[in-house]
Amino acid sequence: MTENEAVLSRAAREPDEQLRYGDDADQVIDYYQAKNPRPLVIYLHGGFWRPKYDRTHARPLCAALADLGWPVASVEYRRVPGEPDATTSDVQAALDTLPNLLDLQAGYVLVGHSAGGQLALWAAATLNPVRLRGVVALAPVADLLLADQLTLGAGAVQAFIGSGVRNDLDPVHLQAPIASVTLLHGLTDTVVPLQLSESYYTAHPTARLTPVPAAGHYELIDPESDAFHTLTAELTRLTT
Repeated sequence: MTENEAVLSRAAREPDEQLRYGDDADQVIDYYQAKNPRPLVIYLHGGFWRPKYDRTHARPLCAALADLGWPVASVEYRRVPGEPDATTSDVQAALDTLPNLLDLQAGYVLVGHSAGGQLALWAAATLNPVRLRGVVALAPVADLLLADQLTLGAGAVQAFIGSGVRNDLDPVHLQAPIASVTLLHGLTDTVVPLQLSESYYTAHPTARLTPVPAAGHYELIDPESDAFHTLTAELTRLTT
């Protein structure tokens, strides 16, 4: 099956504001406001942690969520091959800084897609962020060792971590987060197969695993797809 990548290049409106959490060019956050807002969505984009994929491909998703009432903070982070700690330290710095930039009294939901799903699960398990209502991991690379064995993304895991094994970054090997975790995964995903979410669920059975019929890797972040409603239904559950 050929994956539908249309959302990756679809035009979308610019964010309402760009926030900074550091001095590096990639230490920025796209902020989308919402009328009569619900709790914030903090979004971590995917792209197998590679420099060629940045937050801009997530703008259709972020704009659509804001139009539905969820303000969105879409976090950019450094993506330097072989330097995973630069990436994770950026995620931590963004989560530490956002309470000083936005009103988070109502709490927030951490959403991540693909590699961003790995980062969201890692952050929830290791940082225990304050006011985190829940995590929604969309087709996450939730088992780094298995992803490496399957050579997903043409060796993306080894390119990310440099070499060897980093169980301290691997969601399946970490403690289950205190916050609730939901995994949404397309049944026809050929980029990150469902078995990675199944592996996470086996390790952490308190999570909610929802296989999404007739959905590949990108439908969950495509507001024009039927699968997008699975995400909005879960966000509604977590924010009402």
